[in-house]
Amino acid sequence: MPQFAKRLAHPTGRPAAAPNPALERQKSLIRPPQGGPIYHNGPINGNVDAWDINFGSVVSDTFSVGAGAGSVTGMSFGAWLYPGDTLNQAELSITSEPNGGTTYFDQSVSFSQTGCTANPLGYYVCTETATFNGPNLNAGTYWVNLQNASVPSGDVVYWDENSGVGCQSPGCPSQASNNEVGTIPSESFTMLGSNGSPICFGTEGNLQVLFNFTQQQAGTNGPAGITIDRAGNLYGTSNSGGNNSAGFAYKLAHHLGWLLDPLFSFLGGNTGGEPTGAIIGPNGSLYGGAQGGIQNCGSGGSQYCGLVFNVTPSPTACKTSLCYWNENVPYRFTSDADGSGVINVSAYDQQGNLYGTTSTGGANGVGTVFELTPSGGSWTKTTLYSFTGANDGTTPTQVLAGNDGNLYGIAGGGMFSEGVVFQLTSSGGQWTQSVIHAFGSEGDSSPAYLVQDGAGNLYGIAENISDLSGVIFAVLKTGSGWGFNQYLVKHNEFDGLNNLTIDTAGNLYGTGYDGSMFRGSRNKSPGEGDSHDSYIFKASYANGSWNYEDLEYLSNQSLDSSGSLALDTSGNLYGTTDDCGTYNSGTVWQLSP
Repeated sequence: MPQFAKRLAHPTGRPAAAPNPALERQKSLIRPPQGGPIYHNGPINGNVDAWDINFGSVVSDTFSVGAGAGSVTGMSFGAWLYPGDTLNQAELSITSEPNGGTTYFDQSVSFSQTGCTANPLGYYVCTETATFNGPNLNAGTYWVNLQNASVPSGDVVYWDENSGVGCQSPGCPSQASNNEVGTIPSESFTMLGSNGSPICFGTEGNLQVLFNFTQQQAGTNGPAGITIDRAGNLYGTSNSGGNNSAGFAYKLAHHLGWLLDPLFSFLGGNTGGEPTGAIIGPNGSLYGGAQGGIQNCGSGGSQYCGLVFNVTPSPTACKTSLCYWNENVPYRFTSDADGSGVINVSAYDQQGNLYGTTSTGGANGVGTVFELTPSGGSWTKTTLYSFTGANDGTTPTQVLAGNDGNLYGIAGGGMFSEGVVFQLTSSGGQWTQSVIHAFGSEGDSSPAYLVQDGAGNLYGIAENISDLSGVIFAVLKTGSGWGFNQYLVKHNEFDGLNNLTIDTAGNLYGTGYDGSMFRGSRNKSPGEGDSHDSYIFKASYANGSWNYEDLEYLSNQSLDSSGSLALDTSGNLYGTTDDCGTYNSGTVWQLSP
């Protein structure tokens, strides 16, 4: 309506500002909020409208709290900014009426800025989070007010309008008000409290949250790991997020801060959905496995066989900073005998051939290793090996292209029914499978995340059956074949490990968790204390032995993520969590050296 127009964000043709050094610092001294959300008014919209919160304009929204919410410890909201701007401070108050009545809190607070995404109107839409020592509130409804926002350039700052779509708390969507025009649509924000659900971790020291996923982006299962290209851009997928709740592919690029580019929302059905992750192929596009395709696998032909997807950049120039990609389907599995179940694409070779696994199907119904060969714009699929379910294993989960031209992978089952590491070698076009190690004989089980160093040695993570702890194992090349080493370092700090990656120097990195077992190194007795501590660790070989160190320790906080990790050329480690974050829907995090 005309009377609202002067308060709404609209493009002005203003040129983009020069890079702002403050955006790089990201307020590293701000501590993460304790507790978590006590009121959530819906995710950031970023594409409709926004209301300014400086130059005399005050925007107010209601929020409701229940009994026992504890003290208010922070606020997170969506801001529209001109490119290059960083929100420094804003006046935040909590009152009984719109910017009036009884005042429970009124301070100028500092904000940390993360998760910036360029919108089609030319603004950066960012998540702004402030932490403070706020009041204890009785159960009821209150008003939070923002005004006097400031950025170094002096530009306008806008509060994102979402009309409460996607809000998840009692009392939402909020009532909203502007001091000059009266009632307005509600805004996107979250109030944090000492007794709220945990957000797991925030911007603390060398560990930073680069992006907080909304439930719409991440779906019910959260993001599934991260991968990185040569330019340092991050890519990943979520299993059930996106516009169609069938999966979501995204890119995070560093332009004056980390910006999310939503590449593709899977459609499900014949074109695929529920992606299991993605790798960056030789042409720079994304490949992965997904459900969908042909519907004639399983009992009664009701189950989809699965497919391999390829998400590629649009061939036409993007009209805005958002650039949606297109999906191709290199291969749809045709029957249970062809391969079915969970499809994983995990490797490619120098010739551009893709390699992956199917968890079921094949000649014996218990999984396959397959190859996709490009030829004249199409792909030819070859089953390299069908597992039998005997000593060779069953239900493969990963295959990697070794630096010796052989394939290596992980499967379940085997001689001791606890999993195997296998090798596939080619001779005359025929592939032969051999088991390098059968788990179970050494008190180990459930291998995962196989990686290889420059000398051809293999490393992975597994469980120790005797005490349910996590271990790193090594399968080392010897003169006569392979030798197995279960423990690179003593891992009785852990109840389990989540993932593993390796750098070019052969150092290993991963995440682990400690539930309630041994904590001698943390001055705790067995079974005492936190319900879930988390670690980011490094294991390195020097002077004839493996050494372990904690890179980050998160007391009583989760770092739950079974997805892949990534390293850049500067030694930064990246990963995802499948929950936590501002919307408890997952995050992308970075740990710097």
